[in-house]
Amino acid sequence: MKYLLFTATFLGAIAFKSYAQETPPNNQTFNFSVQECINYAYEHQNAVVNAGLDVKSAEYKIKETTGTGLPQISGSASFTDYLKVPTSLLPGEFFGAPGTFIPVKFGVKYNSNLGLSLTQKIFDGSYFVGLKASKTYKELSERSYTRTKIAANIAVTKAYYQVLVSDEQIKLYDANIAQLKQQVDQTVAQNKQGVVELIDVDRITVQYNNLVTNRENVVRSLALNYQMLKFQMGMPIEFNLTLKDKLVDVKLDNNVAELGTDTAFYHKRIEYALQETDKKVNELLLQNKKAAYLPTLNFNGNYAASYQDNSFGNLYKNSFPSSYIGLSLNVPIFSSGQRSNQVKEAKISLMQSQNNLVDLKNSLNLNARVASVAYINGLQSLNNQKANQALAQEVLRVSKIKYQQGVGSSIEVTQAQTALEDADNKYIQGLYDALVSKVDLDQAYGRIQ
Repeated sequence: MKYLLFTATFLGAIAFKSYAQETPPNNQTFNFSVQECINYAYEHQNAVVNAGLDVKSAEYKIKETTGTGLPQISGSASFTDYLKVPTSLLPGEFFGAPGTFIPVKFGVKYNSNLGLSLTQKIFDGSYFVGLKASKTYKELSERSYTRTKIAANIAVTKAYYQVLVSDEQIKLYDANIAQLKQQVDQTVAQNKQGVVELIDVDRITVQYNNLVTNRENVVRSLALNYQMLKFQMGMPIEFNLTLKDKLVDVKLDNNVAELGTDTAFYHKRIEYALQETDKKVNELLLQNKKAAYLPTLNFNGNYAASYQDNSFGNLYKNSFPSSYIGLSLNVPIFSSGQRSNQVKEAKISLMQSQNNLVDLKNSLNLNARVASVAYINGLQSLNNQKANQALAQEVLRVSKIKYQQGVGSSIEVTQAQTALEDADNKYIQGLYDALVSKVDLDQAYGRIQ
């Protein structure tokens, strides 16, 4: 009984330890700036990780291609047991019995062959083109890796700004709710004194309740925005994340005109670099098709040992070796126009990639101008909304004073409060639009790498 109890306790401890090792901790807490969030995404976002693995794979591809031009050695071995030795019929004239066939068994019961063969390329035009292509393939994977990192950078930055804006929106709601609560209490007190009507109390209470409900909605949206940010970072949503940066840390540069002086900015865009690599790939493809006109020359060598005997025990006592070395030359002479047409197809592909490069340059120029206009509009809209917000606050302040002095109505105060909420909402939307357009502007001019 004691043994069973000890065994059960021991197995339970192992199971608990294994569970504890396999289950990731879900109470980790991080306090990140936007750059730290981006760095985290570079290490944990699966799309970025896979793009990094593609670069590793490309390195192995280069070694594989290089290896095809080095000596290739292969071995072979065979063993045959003739359960029935093959029989051939020979003319009876050889044995003094003309007109008949005499059955004769050739060979022995056991046969075995061991051999080594060597092949070495001496000249192959496609091989040298392949070496260049494998390096270009690695360059392509590295640039794809950079493009994936840029995409992660943009997604994380926008998600980070969304959280900051939602947090700012909640602060505005808190300020308005505190202010409105004071007004509600004051109106209720005045109603008890018979100074204002009950309808004034109801009107301002409805407004207060709506404001509280809107705040709760934003709080729930903020929780979702945090989860979206963690998703873009590749972070488990169970982890706790707080933001180190504040909205005041985000610099909205007004001097956009300087960007317009950089006419070669498209070279900084990863999309342009990828298109240049695509053009280079097509150039190599054309070289490879032209290389098909050239002969190929290989060196060959072989060594083999043959073993034969009717007794398995004596099979490997005597060997019959053979060996040779030689050259093999393959000269392409006539392919019924196949090679010529393949070269023409490759030339067309190269022309298309050159045209695509020109189109991409124009597209990037247009994209940059659109981003500049969107950013300028966003900044102007933000400044206007900020001014409108200040005006709405002043209107509300004056309306309250008039109402308290008996020269204004509660409707006027309610309308001023509604106008302030509308101005706050437009300010928040303008703030988010300006932040997002800043990210788009940085991307358009290749400032995100």
